[in-house]
Amino acid sequence: MTSSGPGTDTTRAGQLTVYGLFAAQARRDPEAIAIEQGILRRSYGELQERVLRLSAALRERGVSHGDRIALLSENRHEYVEFELAAACLGAIVACQNWRLAPGEIQHCIDLVSPVIVIVSQRYRALLDRLDLHGRPALLIERDHEALIAGTAPLPILPQVDPEDGLVILYTSGTTGLPKGALISHRAEIARMTVLRMDMRATEEDGFVAWAPMFHMGSTDQVLGALMSGATVFVVDGFDAEAIVSIMERSLLGWMLLMPGSIEPVVELLKSSGRKARGIRAIGAMADLVPKKLIAELSGLTNAPYLNSFGSTETGLPPASSVLIPPGTLPASLSKRKSSLCDLRLVDPDGDDVADGEPGEAAVRGPTVFSGYWNAEETNARDFRDGWFRMGDLFRRNPDGSYDFVDRAKYMIKSGGENIYPAEIERVLLADPRVSDAIVVRKHDDRWGEVPVAFVARKDETLSTAEIETLCRSSLAGYKRPKEVHFIGFDDFPRSTTGKILRHEMEQRLKAEQPAGSKAR
Repeated sequence: MTSSGPGTDTTRAGQLTVYGLFAAQARRDPEAIAIEQGILRRSYGELQERVLRLSAALRERGVSHGDRIALLSENRHEYVEFELAAACLGAIVACQNWRLAPGEIQHCIDLVSPVIVIVSQRYRALLDRLDLHGRPALLIERDHEALIAGTAPLPILPQVDPEDGLVILYTSGTTGLPKGALISHRAEIARMTVLRMDMRATEEDGFVAWAPMFHMGSTDQVLGALMSGATVFVVDGFDAEAIVSIMERSLLGWMLLMPGSIEPVVELLKSSGRKARGIRAIGAMADLVPKKLIAELSGLTNAPYLNSFGSTETGLPPASSVLIPPGTLPASLSKRKSSLCDLRLVDPDGDDVADGEPGEAAVRGPTVFSGYWNAEETNARDFRDGWFRMGDLFRRNPDGSYDFVDRAKYMIKSGGENIYPAEIERVLLADPRVSDAIVVRKHDDRWGEVPVAFVARKDETLSTAEIETLCRSSLAGYKRPKEVHFIGFDDFPRSTTGKILRHEMEQRLKAEQPAGSKAR
């Protein structure tokens, strides 16, 4: 081994950042289209120039290495520019979930203590209801272009380490308040690499960013596409016509469609006879989608269906490498381990379980996030022995595949959004007319799963409509119970410690309620 010589920094030679890889693509082919939104098209060269100007403007406004930028906006090309500018500066974008109730967003912003808040006109009224504690706020429609036009490009790039945080994406917590998952440059680069290893996506395969940018399904893939030279098609929310139009004319890598968004695309493809130009993989979360619908979507698009199992904290890993062939009605939804990760199934003591026995998924690898922001106790629990505990139970089959069993930390997965029952229960139990309550999941053909509430009343006049009003004032729409059932306090099944047995209530719901019955 040769000496590096006195004073020579050899450590940085092996370091890559999200901005650095994007800039390499801009140098390689500056005329290639980086972003398309409606009639707007920006080349890689143009986008890089704008990002350098925006980076300089943010630095002039006090944003420096490690600082947080709170961003509250719908999907738009400016959102991407803020994330790339943060990548250039070594700052962190805290992507705010505009579906949350004002109190929840207040918590999310306060949690990360941003130095500046960015908001779009659509959510300005929502932001006005919050206390920013004197933090400056920029309005995208008013300020963004002026910032870029009025500032020279950043002349010298700051030093950024791959382990530096880049984005904070919020996940529901078991206590009922969102947690901020910090995702580094290293993790975003690795997540891009897994997509290209397991789905064989190339720089010709674009990505349709219709899912909210506060969701890993969009932010991970947008950054991954721009690091690999592909085009990002920005769509302002789910729009079946816009998505099918992009499918027709463009090569795509992963065409993300989640429960609730698949049916409209299938119906449009069937009624119009339109064809996809070429898609490497389509869909997600096969466990929550009827098998017939999987076969229909994949057959109509001639694209394999992605039998995925990942998370905000891990990206597509640990088990998203199986592609169900186009038009196939899958006999099994067993999964295979993704590239670039290690996966163990462990019991509550952290010991490996035998094949066929349920165990919690424990993951390690470069795609794993850097921990929850300002949550030392949670991180100590979830990162035991250097492995991240996902809270999901699997069984390993003798052939090395994995079957999903259940969520160790009970969670409802509705249209791609994570809902923990505690979020809803704390709202219900705060009402003095409620003596006890529990929320369980119910299968839904459109959304995969939806929350259902069982409530014991102190005041028998309390109605379903009043429960709905109570939830509407405190919870995002997708978190509100889709059914409310009133039962007696003594009718709840309980453990020896008095805790309501959630799984028994779920089984009771399945047994007693026919599909399509109304809330009571």
